[in-house]
Amino acid sequence: MNTPKNILYTKDHEWVRIEGKIAYVGITDYAAHSLGDITFVELPKIGEVLKQSAFCATVESVKAASDVYAPLSGKVVGINAQLATNPELINQSPYEQGYFFSMEFSNEAEKANLMDAVAYQKYVEGLTK
Repeated sequence: MNTPKNILYTKDHEWVRIEGKIAYVGITDYAAHSLGDITFVELPKIGEVLKQSAFCATVESVKAASDVYAPLSGKVVGINAQLATNPELINQSPYEQGYFFSMEFSNEAEKANLMDAVAYQKYVEGLTK
């Protein structure tokens, strides 16, 4: 399982990489592999205001459809348009080319609700026992 150290994680298997006031969001390597081959993604709209832990996107695979939740509150400032025609990028490169969207996050304190890489790895190990 690939779990980069410079990223924060949710218990619902979303990740967030913070660069200044912009946060890049996607689903984890664990989630992508659990879903299998991803066939479709519905992303939030640019300008949409999201609340932490609220529904923000849908990902569909050959196995199931899953809801995606915002790891932080803020406003969507960009989406990964490549996913419309290449949703398999999520399976191939979940933390780089397969990111879902970027947002200007609005509440620094919400980062305390997220896990670092070590805590997320322990959390996933607990799920697979």
